[in-house]
Amino acid sequence: MNRVNVVGTSGSGKSTFARRLAQKIEAPYIELDKVFWGPNWTESSNDELFSKLRKELDRPRWVLDGNYSRTTPIKWAQVETVIWIDYSFSRTIWQVTKRAIHRAWTQSELWEGTGNRESFRQSFFSRKSIIWWSIKTHAPNRSKYEVQFQDPKLSHIQFVRLRSPIETERYLMEQVRK
Repeated sequence: MNRVNVVGTSGSGKSTFARRLAQKIEAPYIELDKVFWGPNWTESSNDELFSKLRKELDRPRWVLDGNYSRTTPIKWAQVETVIWIDYSFSRTIWQVTKRAIHRAWTQSELWEGTGNRESFRQSFFSRKSIIWWSIKTHAPNRSKYEVQFQDPKLSHIQFVRLRSPIETERYLMEQVRK
């Protein structure tokens, strides 16, 4: 396994899983949010995002964490495996809420050098709330990935769907043996 994209709704645990997988298979970890977001929550234009992403993926091995549908043609051009962290709606919302509270409380910087931090106001009382984003995107993401995983045009990609923390841990343990 050389080139992997870990996908899933915000709060599903994809970043934690992707970091752990990258460590297990000794591959560079790439966080798509870090590629996209600039200082003070500045969004990259598509041209900037695509250019930065191509540069990050220009290596023989990587584990990429992130969705961003508009990047699919770039990230899946060379991908070998796509792992979908597909936990239940209730589990995902619980995890994203717990994470939002922790990040707002600790005020930890999300991506070094950006100054980007989450706040209680942003997480709970804003239209840009990560919790609200997870609520809105859980079902559409599930539908999208179910279709993509069955698409004959993508049969060259190994798709893995992990539906519980137990399946996720089992999958990680199997990677140690390979």
